[in-house]
Amino acid sequence: MNRSVDWKKGMRAGLKTSWELSKIVLPIAFVIQVAKQTPVLGWVTESIAPFMSVFGLGGEAAIPLVLGNVLNLYAALGAMQAVDLTVKQAFILAVMLSFSHNMFIESAVCRRVGVATWAVITVRMGLAVVSALIINWTWAGGGEPIAQGVVAPVEHAHADGWGDILLTAFYAAAEGVLQLVVIVLPLMVVLQALKDVGFLDRVAQWIMPLLKPLSISGHGAIAMATGLFAGLFLGAGLIIQEAEERNFSKRDMTLIMIFLAACHAVVEDTLIFVPLGIPVVYLLLIRLLAAIAVTLVVARLLVNSGEEPLGQRMQRSS
Repeated sequence: MNRSVDWKKGMRAGLKTSWELSKIVLPIAFVIQVAKQTPVLGWVTESIAPFMSVFGLGGEAAIPLVLGNVLNLYAALGAMQAVDLTVKQAFILAVMLSFSHNMFIESAVCRRVGVATWAVITVRMGLAVVSALIINWTWAGGGEPIAQGVVAPVEHAHADGWGDILLTAFYAAAEGVLQLVVIVLPLMVVLQALKDVGFLDRVAQWIMPLLKPLSISGHGAIAMATGLFAGLFLGAGLIIQEAEERNFSKRDMTLIMIFLAACHAVVEDTLIFVPLGIPVVYLLLIRLLAAIAVTLVVARLLVNSGEEPLGQRMQRSS
């Protein structure tokens, strides 16, 4: 049966998302732009620089890392656009943040379906650190500055005095928000279309044969498809519902969430980094290969784990 796409709903969702994210990105980018023209940012970055240099990053890179882990990728992106980065540094940050972001909320989702929080955090932080070290040690290129994004930046005169500093910071922050909207608005329309045409259902059918090598039951296909395209946060409701209704074993749910912890929201979390001019295809491949490798390892470690239905435990604990 043919399904119609509600384009208006997608546009409304895009505008709402853009507005909500802009309220986060604008003040963050504004504060960072102001700090760049005062001694404050210099003091912070100098104290952190020795640690960040291990990953080939400057001290300023700690700002998007912290914001991404505490808040989300959009907050981190706003910070990344406000500091001076090379393509290599931006790629390293993007890989680290793809593995490790929105840690508090997404870890809570994992805990809700019965997966140990410490295990998910260990996997995500471990992959972020190891991947950053490998890229820094093996990639000799990427020394050019990052792209200014899909919206051409306005050249700002040197700021003299607090009035000029604040005005310049506001213009620069607004440019970052505009670039965010250019990405988010069409992205949300596309995601709504994929949902309306039943794409997730078809993806689940494609995924099902691939779950066996990962030692995951075929019943986990919908949860995997939801996590891959909607993410852990936006897809939390459906993932929890699947866990309760299908009575996954603890082992199956653990493997599903470990995989999704490393590789989820593959469309959104990849495309938001396009304005930086980094090789996003490699970003996606790194996440996918890391997710497969870690899941295979964990599957071997959980060979003898208990198979009590997870839904029963969730119902008892709720």
